[in-house]
Parts: sequence; C-alpha cells; structure tokens
Amino acid sequence: MRFSLFVHMERWDDSVSHQELFANLTELTLMAEAGGFGTVWVGEHHSMEYTISPNPIPTLAYLAARTSTIRLGAGTIIAPFWNPIRAAGECALLDVISNGRMEVGLARGAYQFEFDRMAGGLPAADGGKHLRELVPAMRALWQGDYAHDGEIWQFPTSTSVPKPVQQPTPPVWIAARDPASHDFAVANECNVMVTPLMKGDEEVENLVGKFETAVAAHPEVTKRPELMVLRHTHVHDESDPDGWKPAAAAINRFYRSFDAWFGNKTTPVDGFLDPSPESKFEGRPEFELESLHRTAMIGTPAEIIERLKHYQSLGVDEFSFWIDNSMSHEEKRASLARFIEHVVPSFS
Repeated sequence: MRFSLFVHMERWDDSVSHQELFANLTELTLMAEAGGFGTVWVGEHHSMEYTISPNPIPTLAYLAARTSTIRLGAGTIIAPFWNPIRAAGECALLDVISNGRMEVGLARGAYQFEFDRMAGGLPAADGGKHLRELVPAMRALWQGDYAHDGEIWQFPTSTSVPKPVQQPTPPVWIAARDPASHDFAVANECNVMVTPLMKGDEEVENLVGKFETAVAAHPEVTKRPELMVLRHTHVHDESDPDGWKPAAAAINRFYRSFDAWFGNKTTPVDGFLDPSPESKFEGRPEFELESLHRTAMIGTPAEIIERLKHYQSLGVDEFSFWIDNSMSHEEKRASLARFIEHVVPSFS
C-alpha cells in the first residue's frame, strides 16, 4: 500500500496571509516527496477560505517545477464546472509540464453553495450526469479528433491540445460512495477514491465491498482499477497519552465548518463562515472527541500502523493522508514528520 498527501490551503481568520499558506502547502508537499509519498492531491473549491483551491491545475503546475518524483493529482475537479475540452487540455498541459506525472480525480460536487455560484443554481445532486458525460468525452479528446453531442455539452470536432504524455490515458479517478458510482468508475476503467468521513473502519470495509462488487460485475475490464481511501490523519507522540485530543477537537471544528458550508443557510462574509455551533450536535455521537479519535486516523505511530495494516489486508491500494484539519502548520508538519519517520517504513 502506498501513501499520498491530500492538502489545501485552509484559512480560519485573516491573521495568516495566502502567500504564507501557499508556502506551507509547498513545504508539506516537499516533505511528502522526500518521505516516499507517491502523490500529492489538491482539489477544487470556490469562494471559501476554509478550503482554498479555485483550480488545482496551476497549484500542481507550480509543484511540478519544485518536485521530481511525486505524482500530481487534481483531486477532485468538479465535473459540472468544467467543459470537457477545457478539462482535457488543462490536465494534459499539467502532464506535459510534469513530464507524465499528472493524475486526475473527478467528482459530481457536494456544496450547493458552489453550485449556486458556479452552475447557475443547478441542484448539486444532479452533478452526477455531468460526471458521467465528462469522463468519456475527456478521454476521447486525449486520443484525437472528437465531436460531442451530449445531453449537457455539444461541440464540433475538437481535440485536446496539448496531448498528455501518458498514453493511452493518464490515470483517472472517480470519487465514489454509492454502488452506482463504483460501477460507473470500474466500467469506464477508472480508479476509485473514497472517504469514510466520520464513520469508523466498518465503513471502509463497506466501501471496499462496493468496489469489489463493481470489479466482479465487469470481467471485461482486464486491468484491475485501484482503490484509494482518504482520511483525516494526525500522528501524535507516544509519550503524550492525551496527544489525540487537540487533533480530535480540530477535526470536530473542521466538520462543523463543513456542516455550515454544506447547509448553505448563511451568507459568508469575505469568504469566512463560522462553524456550526457545538450545541447543534448534541446527541450526535459522531461529533464527540472520543468518537473522532476512533474514526479519524488519529493516534500514535503504532496505533496507526495497526489500522493501516487492516486497510492493506482489505486490498486498499493507496491511503491518502488528509492533512486539512484546522490545526496550525507547525502541528501539521510535526504530524507528517512522525508519519514519515515511524509509519511509512512499515509499508516499504
């Protein structure tokens, strides 16, 4: 099982500049590359300071120039916000810039807040139609001349300029949760990326089961797709038995912020939106710190190695260290350093 880093700039107030945040992101990426991580993933979000990434491609193009081995994943681009010609061309350009290190993940999108601003108020639940139409169109454009007459997009004969270095296609990943999404990904020879969010390792087992069902349903796909699990991760020192508590509290804050943005009930002020109050989650055990200690990948190196060995035994190909968690850069850096020093060697 290999490792990747899932990272964004995250800004919780205006005390830290965007320039400093970008330098921090770069430092974490360079640490991950030096520590043997296979990929760095950067997603797409709009008009929200707590997850800053209006377009992963320029961020990854910069990182391409600062790195030499780590692969560069756009994870994920939001299908309803991209024309297939633009998606194919920009991803291929990143592949050229990085000498064949580009990977692209695609998702239907989640925040109605973003759809109201980027897609004319299209219901976020309808984004799956865009995803299912974008993936084959993008791949066809990578191959050469292609005209498209779909339900959502129509365009005359076009091609991707430039063409990707990786042929016949760079790796494509689909963010999946329900069985239909897993089936679409496998049927279209795409890898699958999943996140159990605030659920325990039984949810990882459930998602692996959905993936394996999809693989079994498509024996015509001769190259087995891969499965990635993305999970909030923090490694604390063994000498501090309470070292998990600050991480659990920070991830609680992150998910309460997710709830506020996902709920789309309040207009942000200059890109900031307060987390939903803790009182809202009384009676919701998944938000309790002890529960987050069990569900997020929080623990000592030995505890994390034990859980990851279980993921490996389930057939998970890649574990992505989700470092966005509302903690300080210094705390994130120390956690990543512990993971590289004490956890990665057990999987080399």
